[in-house]
Amino acid sequence: MNILYTAQATSTGGGRNGSVTSTDERLTLALSVPKGLGGDDGPGTNPEQLFAAGYAACFAGALGLVARTQKKNPGAFTIDAKVTLGKEGEAFALAVTLGGHFPDLPEEEAQKLLEAAHAICPYSVATRGNVAVTLEVV
Repeated sequence: MNILYTAQATSTGGGRNGSVTSTDERLTLALSVPKGLGGDDGPGTNPEQLFAAGYAACFAGALGLVARTQKKNPGAFTIDAKVTLGKEGEAFALAVTLGGHFPDLPEEEAQKLLEAAHAICPYSVATRGNVAVTLEVV
C-alpha cells in the first residue's frame, strides 16, 4: 500500500464511558453508553456514531470522485450512514445501511453511483466480507 495519510486517536477512561482524542487534538469527544446497551445515555457520543460519521463522510467523498470520473452531476446529494450493533452468537457485530439522497438524479442512475462508490470507498473496502452493508436510494 502506498500510504497517503495516517490518522491516530487514543481512547482513555474505560472505553465506552471514557473519551477519545486525536493525536493532533482536533477531535476530543466524551463517550457514553446508549440506553440500548444498558447505559445511562449520557451526553457523549459512542463508537457506532463515530463510525457512522466517518463512513458517511468517506462514502460521500468516494461518490463525488466517481461522479467526476464518470462526468455525472449528482447535484446536492447527501449520504446517511446507519450503523447497527448486534450480537451474533457470543460476538458483537455491525451492520451498515448507506442511504443516498439525490434530488437531481433518477433512482437508477443514483443507485449506480452508490454501487460505484461502494467499490472504491476505503470504509467499504475495509468492511467488505465482514460487515453487511446495504445501499439505498432514499
